Amino acid sequence: MRKQIIIATTTLLMLAACKSTESGVTTSVTKQAFGKTAQGEAVDLYVLKNKNGVEAAITNYGGIVVWLKTPDKQGRLANIALGFDKFDGYLKPPPYFGAIVGRYGNRIAKAKFTLDGKEYTLAKNDGANTLHGGLQGFDKRVWTVTSSDAHSLVLTYTSKDGEEGYPGALAVTVTYTLTDADDLTIDYRATTDKATVLNLTNHTYFNLAGEGEGTILDHNMTINASRFTPVDGGLIPTGELKGVEGTPFDFRKPTAIGARINADDAQIKLGKGYDHNYVLDRQGAGLELAASASEAKSGRVLEVWTTEPAVQFYTGNFLDGTLTGASGRAYAQRSGFCLETQHYPDSPNQPAFPTTVLKPGEEYKSTTVWKFRLLGAPAR
Repeated sequence: MRKQIIIATTTLLMLAACKSTESGVTTSVTKQAFGKTAQGEAVDLYVLKNKNGVEAAITNYGGIVVWLKTPDKQGRLANIALGFDKFDGYLKPPPYFGAIVGRYGNRIAKAKFTLDGKEYTLAKNDGANTLHGGLQGFDKRVWTVTSSDAHSLVLTYTSKDGEEGYPGALAVTVTYTLTDADDLTIDYRATTDKATVLNLTNHTYFNLAGEGEGTILDHNMTINASRFTPVDGGLIPTGELKGVEGTPFDFRKPTAIGARINADDAQIKLGKGYDHNYVLDRQGAGLELAASASEAKSGRVLEVWTTEPAVQFYTGNFLDGTLTGASGRAYAQRSGFCLETQHYPDSPNQPAFPTTVLKPGEEYKSTTVWKFRLLGAPAR
């Protein structure tokens, strides 16, 4: 995929590079042209590479993670993130591959909410509801790159007051950092000039066997949550926090994703698989392990750490083979899984849920870390 992109571009600019004194392997960030929007805005691709050869390619269009290359147990690097090798693929309505999602990740019922006594009407893009920020969410905006070095990429975007119906001018900063320990950290920061609601996340689809390498049904999944939020027919939380004990939603111990994905269960049928918000069993306010996934053949392990109270587990139920990925293979149903760290869906309409209100003078802070390692290696 990288070769194809480089051939398609005319420039490759080395922005920063440094030598690791331990291994002599170069860590770097490179920039190359990736395409243009329909409005003529230039879109670039930034490739972060650490001393172990792990790569994270990120575009300033939607802050999308275009690819993630990590080693298998034989030391062979492969992309484990679903996406496209050409920018045009992201101009169609793909299912949020790799994108920063906002202003509000997940769903808000009936595309409206009331804040400080005023009702706000949002764009409807999921039946009667709003999903992932609306018709032109953060995933469809060109972000400004304010800095980049051998390990980090800093993206900023200012969402105008009233954009997609949300109140307040919102200044957002998202920083991607790839460490030499094979961690990719996503730091979110935001401020507003008017009370608003905010729920940022990243929507990367993972396949630890490799992008395009079949389904993720044989991946083992662990989610540190004893409760989840059941949904109605529109996938809006009912308000209940239901225990996972004795249900297909119990992933407190490593379980194959496909073991119960077709269970005779009302919630499974509503989601056409897993598309549910898990309430994490948090112990404090800092970074904690939310979930981990592993794939035996490659030996790859992904750990997801976060400061957020919940994670949306989604199993690519609406992929249908009509999209062709970077590998040239079609993405069939369940070709990838998502672990979207977040607050609960529809929180602005559910007072019992943790608040997602951000007020002037406050700073929104959220951090998620993807840790990549191999089976048998000690957890970090």
